[in-house]
Amino acid sequence: MSARPGPSLAPETGPQQNPAHTSRAQVAAVTGGIAPDDYVRAYWDWLLSLSGSSRKQTELAVSALQTALDTWKYATLAAAGAAPAPTDARFSDAAWNQWPYNVYARWFGSWAGWIREATTTVPGVGERNAQLLDFAGRRLLDALSPAHYLHTNPQLLEATRAEAGQNLVRGYRNWVEDVQRTLTSQRPAGSQAYEVGRNIAITPGKVVMRNELIELIQYTPQTPDVHAEPILITPAWIMKYYILDLSPANSLVRYLVGQGHTVFMISWKNPTAADRNLGMDDYLRLGCAAALDAVNAIVPKRKVHAVGYCIGGTLLAISAAVLAAQGEDRLASVTLLAGQTDFSEPGELSIFISPSQLAMLDAVMQEAGVLESERMAGAFALLRASDLLWAPALRTYVRGERDEPNDLMAWNSDGTRMPARMHSEYLHGLYLDNALARGELVVERQHVDLGRLRLPMFVVGTETDHVAPWRSVYKVRGLVKSTDYTFLLTNGGHNSGVVSGPVHPNWRHRVLNWTDATTMLSPDEWLSEAPVRVGSWWPTWQKWLVERSRAERVAAPAMGDAAAGFSVLDDAPGQYVHG
Repeated sequence: MSARPGPSLAPETGPQQNPAHTSRAQVAAVTGGIAPDDYVRAYWDWLLSLSGSSRKQTELAVSALQTALDTWKYATLAAAGAAPAPTDARFSDAAWNQWPYNVYARWFGSWAGWIREATTTVPGVGERNAQLLDFAGRRLLDALSPAHYLHTNPQLLEATRAEAGQNLVRGYRNWVEDVQRTLTSQRPAGSQAYEVGRNIAITPGKVVMRNELIELIQYTPQTPDVHAEPILITPAWIMKYYILDLSPANSLVRYLVGQGHTVFMISWKNPTAADRNLGMDDYLRLGCAAALDAVNAIVPKRKVHAVGYCIGGTLLAISAAVLAAQGEDRLASVTLLAGQTDFSEPGELSIFISPSQLAMLDAVMQEAGVLESERMAGAFALLRASDLLWAPALRTYVRGERDEPNDLMAWNSDGTRMPARMHSEYLHGLYLDNALARGELVVERQHVDLGRLRLPMFVVGTETDHVAPWRSVYKVRGLVKSTDYTFLLTNGGHNSGVVSGPVHPNWRHRVLNWTDATTMLSPDEWLSEAPVRVGSWWPTWQKWLVERSRAERVAAPAMGDAAAGFSVLDDAPGQYVHG
């Protein structure tokens, strides 16, 4: 398979200077990569719509007056000690019942409601503009919350009093340390407790193939015999592969080899500016196709269970459809872990997907050749600013407390870059144009048709996923023609839900299987029909794999195959993971 996207996916990228790109990149440096014209248009749409609705103007004016009177009345009662406790869950601690903090809480709650009313209920505002206004409004409310400032938060003040200000001293030291680490490009404090190859990514294995884009890791068998069909995992290229091989208790790879599976893992190279023109064709040809060729050579005459995580799942779906179109019959099944194929409802990430926003991102990548991991991390943090920005800042710099490091936090700080062309093609072709779901994505000089996928499929969504919302992941059912199709929903988020460990008392999941190609339930119908099961989803999936493998187990294959050109090159985790 040699997959090459059609020329319409994205603009060509290269080191040549373009005045428009340079200008956008300069604006991005000021705005943090946010396209201001999107928000300017949203504001004018809102303002003009409001100007044309005297009824809405009156409603908002009356609502503002009522809010002001309510706040004043409450403040009067609070001063007299007769005010009711705040009802907002964010201020549930008893400390917020005391004056003047109960007034602050009431003031914030009342005006937060008015701001939401003003920004989300004006008739005539376009759907996209309403989303942007709501997003901007929520970020404004995050900045206005009295819980986020020392002098208006009674819990922080009490902690400071109890420690005679030593928490602030520690917080200042933490801030200085974090600034120094940022300026010297060091990883966050605490992440040094976990080291790749020492206590994470330590499942034994060998690198059996390396090209300019991937290393292929074959893991050492842990059982006397193994299931006949090997597993090939395609992780997302925007993350280091070892999220699926964290510490032993949380390693999906270790769990699979322990259950008698032969596991291969793609480890993507962390690209540099020199790789700016690597595109989707390269990721298909040098990634999915090259890895599958190697697995077929090392474990010949056996089909492969293919697994894709996040956008690695998207790439796998494309690759599997291309193989089907070419008449290839090398896959035993396809498993997608939080991987989208229909991007018509991408969730909160849609805030960052628009022609203006992508033009600015293209400009940034045009200048640098890659998209640095910090920009992607910043976008995700903005989506959940209260949890990912404000709460950690208050805990670290005001309370003076450091989070206890764990393997997932250490992995999360080990970011990767993305080559300009591939990331642009992906965002333009899939997120913006939804070309894959519409059958308009062109690879191998033909349109990719997911309807050709008739293999057994297992698709996993996670309940609180902000990256690939489970209702969006679920849509693949309507695109494929599999007569053996299973959808599983687990609790947790995009990462934590997938990396659940095989045994955990707090995990649960739902699962349903179809044995025809036409049955389709809406997400809500599926949710009502799928019973809740206690426990991790890993054993459920592992059982599914075994049921779709040969009944007899076989001797474990050798590590690599020098005669076929796949000699053992290194011990796992290899070289690319350190890039």
